Amino acid sequence: MATYEGAAAISGDGLGILDREHTIAKAGFNRWLVPPAALCIHLCIGMAYGFSVFWLPLSRAIGVTAPKACPDISLWQELFTTTCDWKVASLGWMYTLFFVLLGVSAAIWGGWLERAGPRKAGVVAALCWGGGLLIGAFGVYVHQLWIMWLGAGVIGGVGLGLGYISPVSTLIKWFPDHRGMATGFAIAGFGGGAMIGAPLANLLINYFKTPTSVGVWETFATMGVIYFVFMMIGAFAYRVTPAGWQPDGWTPPSEKKSMISEHHVHLNDAHKTPQFWLIWWVLCLNVSAGIGVIGMASPMLQEIFAGKLIGLPNVGFNALDGSQKAAIAAIAAGFAGLLSLFNIGGRVFWASLSDYIGRKNTYYCFFLLGIALYAMAPTFAEIGSKLLFVLGFGIILSMYGGGFATVPAYLADMFGTQFVGAIHGRLLTAWSTAGIIGPVVVNYIREFQLAAGVPRDQLYNTTMYILCAMLAAGLICNFLIKPVNPKWHMSEIEVAKLQAASAKGEAAIQHGSFGIGKGGLDVRAALFWAFVGIPLAWGVWKTLESAAKIF
Repeated sequence: MATYEGAAAISGDGLGILDREHTIAKAGFNRWLVPPAALCIHLCIGMAYGFSVFWLPLSRAIGVTAPKACPDISLWQELFTTTCDWKVASLGWMYTLFFVLLGVSAAIWGGWLERAGPRKAGVVAALCWGGGLLIGAFGVYVHQLWIMWLGAGVIGGVGLGLGYISPVSTLIKWFPDHRGMATGFAIAGFGGGAMIGAPLANLLINYFKTPTSVGVWETFATMGVIYFVFMMIGAFAYRVTPAGWQPDGWTPPSEKKSMISEHHVHLNDAHKTPQFWLIWWVLCLNVSAGIGVIGMASPMLQEIFAGKLIGLPNVGFNALDGSQKAAIAAIAAGFAGLLSLFNIGGRVFWASLSDYIGRKNTYYCFFLLGIALYAMAPTFAEIGSKLLFVLGFGIILSMYGGGFATVPAYLADMFGTQFVGAIHGRLLTAWSTAGIIGPVVVNYIREFQLAAGVPRDQLYNTTMYILCAMLAAGLICNFLIKPVNPKWHMSEIEVAKLQAASAKGEAAIQHGSFGIGKGGLDVRAALFWAFVGIPLAWGVWKTLESAAKIF
């Protein structure tokens, strides 16, 4: 059981329903209701990872059965044409828009989120992501690429950023005893969104397609509405801790032994410390290595193993006919899905483990294990072991996801919890940077190797060693991280003033049960977990069904 002081007896006088003061938890609130609220939002915005499911249908939006191609059209002309189908490469720019806007919007509005609270941020995220998909649907309907980019890419990208960081600070404050686990559960949703969204999109496209439509604009519109509803449920389920609350019987760990600071660093000072930039590079280098592999997972498996995937051990990729290439493409899709499953599981596993071994040691695991696995990948390919190759990259992707889920707790350890959501928002510019570095390294080295006549089953060997070097640089950055210099710590008076301001609307001191403790989840929390767990379980099942084809 847990107690707190200053529980919120909110009258609502002068307060909007979205205001932070309106979301302060009342006596008896169960903190286990907050992670599924975060999952409601993250499972929706996580569909950003699964958008490639739309590229092939959109590439024949006019031709319907086959693309109506205009070979000499420029990207600028593609933005406005209504008579030519779009190239897959041009549609792929949506990924860049998503992840650049995610990082930029999180950095710009992170401070506002800390003041406004998670509910208001979640509602804005729902409007941007759901509304962006509706605008994108209109862009597809009138065949204007610029409208689709503006709606789903730019406006939707802002929704990604706000939705992604909306629960971070709140979860860390609700679970000071399990910081990593709490953020791991929520951020796992972002990795899992594509597992639900991609098969759902396929079902909807097949349902809506007609002799005159590929079914994408209708799918965009339907998913926009579904996501808006789910995200609003999550936003209104958010509650923040009363000022000074902590779990009953919990004692903060020793600062000297754990590297978990008892002090707070102001948002305006965090980026002036070497710790911020070292963690920035730790995240950037870890993500760069993983994100390049995600983007090339399908062709990589096909080119390395080729005929081995369909029982033809001595047949290279170029020797396969069209039907054989289609067969191995379906198997490779299962590989991409399996990697997303490792991505999700890693977010919960590694972030939870970091509560016990520490954030710094967890990142040591990422870098040391990652270097070993990338270095051995060419050997796995050379001996033709699909099992070792798939397992190796599965572990790599688990650490890619684990890096995202562990970094908010790392920041809270270094800079305290007062501004951790906003600091995390600024740190996500490392993700935007990695979203450019990773794919460029993997894709351009592959093209260079192809032009040099390197056999397809050896195209990625050099890439793997370069990724090892990137992880080694990350290892050094992690080693250099030390506790923040006390000169950057806020004074107790400054912290008290901020907490007093955030506690506006709280009533007289009282004690109340939060329903947390030995008894575990109550019925309401269990139902809420089932609400988000059932769609996720369906996504896992569809992924395993597809991945089984690899073996």
